[in-house]
Amino acid sequence: MPLPPTPSPAHRRARAAPSPVPRPSRRHIAPLDGLRGVAVLGVLFFHAGHFDGGFLGVDLFLVLSGFLITGLLLKEARARDGRIDLLAFWGRRARRLLPALAVVLAGTLLLVWALGPPNLLRYALDDGPWVAANLANWHFVADRVGYWDSAGTRVFSHLWSIAVEEQFYVVWPLVLCLTARGRGGGRRVAAVAAAGAAASLVLMVVLTTPADTTRVYEGTDTRAFSLLLGALAATEPAARLVSRLGERATGRWSLALAAGIGAYWITADGQNSPSLFRGGLFLHALAAALLIACLARAPRTPAGRFLAAAPLRRLGTVSYSLYLWHWPVYLLLSEERLGREGAPRAAVLLAVSVALAVLSKVLVEDPVRFRARWAKGRTGAVALVAAFAALAALWTAVPQPRTGEGSVDVTRLGPGGG
Repeated sequence: MPLPPTPSPAHRRARAAPSPVPRPSRRHIAPLDGLRGVAVLGVLFFHAGHFDGGFLGVDLFLVLSGFLITGLLLKEARARDGRIDLLAFWGRRARRLLPALAVVLAGTLLLVWALGPPNLLRYALDDGPWVAANLANWHFVADRVGYWDSAGTRVFSHLWSIAVEEQFYVVWPLVLCLTARGRGGGRRVAAVAAAGAAASLVLMVVLTTPADTTRVYEGTDTRAFSLLLGALAATEPAARLVSRLGERATGRWSLALAAGIGAYWITADGQNSPSLFRGGLFLHALAAALLIACLARAPRTPAGRFLAAAPLRRLGTVSYSLYLWHWPVYLLLSEERLGREGAPRAAVLLAVSVALAVLSKVLVEDPVRFRARWAKGRTGAVALVAAFAALAALWTAVPQPRTGEGSVDVTRLGPGGG
C-alpha cells in the first residue's frame, strides 16, 4: 500500500496554525437552562428559610441576563453593519417579560385583597405602581425598606431585581449602538463592560453602610456589575480567551468554578457576611460569568452534562414565572393558614409555586411570545397600554385597608380614661 505523501513544511505550518476563534454562538445552550434552574432553586429555598446562601441565585440570574442579551445584540450588530433595531429589541423584551408580570400583579393584588391581612394589602397597593413602572428597587430604597428585615410585609419585595434588569435593557442597547459599530466593536464593548463593572464595584464599596445594605443590594448602579460581567463574557475577547484553553481544560475550569460558587452559596449568610458588599458579590458574579463562558464554549463537559439534566433544564424554562409567583405564594400560605411548618410547608409552597409557574408559561408567556400576531407592532403596543390601564383601574378599585380601625379605644386615651 503506498504511503500518503509527506506534507511540505509550509503545509505542516498551515495545519499547526491555531484555528480562528469562533464568535460567541447564540445557539441554544442547554446547560444555561439548567443554571437558571439552579438559580431559582436557590432563591426558593432561601425564601423558605432553608438555605441562607440561596439569595445568590438572583446574582446568577443577573449575570445570565447580561450574557444572553449582550450576545443577541452583538449578533444583530454584526449582521447589520453595527446597527441595532432598538424598537424591535424592546418589543421582544416587552413580549417576554411584561405579560406574565401584569398577570402576577393583578392576580396577587386580588388574592391579597381576598385572603391577606390588611398590612399586606396596604403595602401591595403602595408598591404595585412602582413595580409596573419597573422602578420598584428605587422605590424600596427611597422608602428605606430594609430588604433583609421587612420583606415579609411586602408581597412585591422580590421584584426589585426585575426592575434592575428592565432598566439595564433600556440603557445597555443604547450603549451598544454607540460602541459596537465598525472594526474593533467587540473590543470596545468589552472595555466598556469591564470599566462599568469596576465603577459599579467601587460604588458598592463606597456606599455600603453596616446598618442597612438595602441601598447597595438593590441599587441599579451598585448591582450593574453582575449584568456587565455577564455582558463581558459574551464578547469576542472573552470567547478568544476561553477558546485557548481547549475543551478538556475548559471542562476542568467549569467544575472548579461550579464547586467554588457552590461553596460560597453554602457559607454566605446574607447581610451578616461582611465581605459580601466589599467584593464578595463581585467575585461571585465574576466566577458566574466565567462559568457561563466555559459552558457556552464546551457544553458537553461533565459540569455541562449535569446542568443539562432534564429536571434542572425544565425548571429553568419556567424560572421567570416561578420567580414572579413564589414570594406572594409564600406570604399568603403562612404557617397559620396551612397549619404546617418546616419541610412539610416548604413542600406545599414549592408545589403551588411550580404549578402557577407552569400555568403562567403555558397560558400567558408562550402564547404572547410565539403565537399571538396581535402582540407585535402597533397592535402589541396598544394591547400593552390597555393592559396596564386595566391594572391602574384595578388599583383604583381596590379600597385602601383601614389597618388601625378597631384596634384602639380612643375614649380611654384621655385623662378620664383610666
